[in-house]
Amino acid sequence: MAEQLRILFKALHQQSEPLILTNVWDAASAAIIQASGARAIATSSAALAWSLGYPDGQALPKAALLDAVNNILRLSRVPVTIDIESGYSQDPDEVAAFVAQLAELGVAGINIEDGSAGVAEMVAKIKAIRAHPRCQGLFINARTDVYLLGLASGDAAVAMTIDRLTQYQAAGADGGFIPGANQVETAKRLSAAVDMPLNFMLLNEQMDIDELFGAGVQRFSTGPVSFLQAYDTLLNPILLNSIKAKPFQQHAADNGFIYKVIALDFERMNNLFIPS
Repeated sequence: MAEQLRILFKALHQQSEPLILTNVWDAASAAIIQASGARAIATSSAALAWSLGYPDGQALPKAALLDAVNNILRLSRVPVTIDIESGYSQDPDEVAAFVAQLAELGVAGINIEDGSAGVAEMVAKIKAIRAHPRCQGLFINARTDVYLLGLASGDAAVAMTIDRLTQYQAAGADGGFIPGANQVETAKRLSAAVDMPLNFMLLNEQMDIDELFGAGVQRFSTGPVSFLQAYDTLLNPILLNSIKAKPFQQHAADNGFIYKVIALDFERMNNLFIPS
């Protein structure tokens, strides 16, 4: 079954329509997405960590991650891909061994990022994963944070992204993830230079999926946005119709106090779990 799901997941990146992934964080969110007709399920590392009371950034213990993944897989009937951040280690063999544990559970793919690590380290990790006997057929989505971390801009960012993704593909990656990139022209230049499926993160409503798909982006994901939107409803519950009962903050004004709704964003959510 796992092998069939891996074959299907790879095929979903080669269809005549885009693969759109609403990132989940637990069995319940995965079940809802699956029931809605999703063709695959992807986790968000940040959202999954938050759901278990940890900040983003590999603070979530691997054992807790494996338990959460196992719960998702227990309900899933479609391919599941897991965001493992940078693999929880700088050692390629340790990363490969961890990915092998996920593969044994039945995942169809993983997402691994370079972040602030060097390109050589990322290449070594991808090679180790690809060479591991229990990771055969696993879809490796190689994320580069050139745009997300602002490592370069303009033409330099495009060139750096192409260079990194080319090296990651040569190491064995199946797809390239470029969070932070959102322009059609950027998509055209990347897809013309990199011969593997590309993944953009949906950052705002202005991003046109059809236009970006036409420019060469095959896969789209929401990242932690779906979690933030879902949990934002806790701050403004419909049933609490008294303004005093709602989680509003008071701000001083010239004529007394005004109330402002608290809105969730990545930083606010992440800070909830960082010890003060």
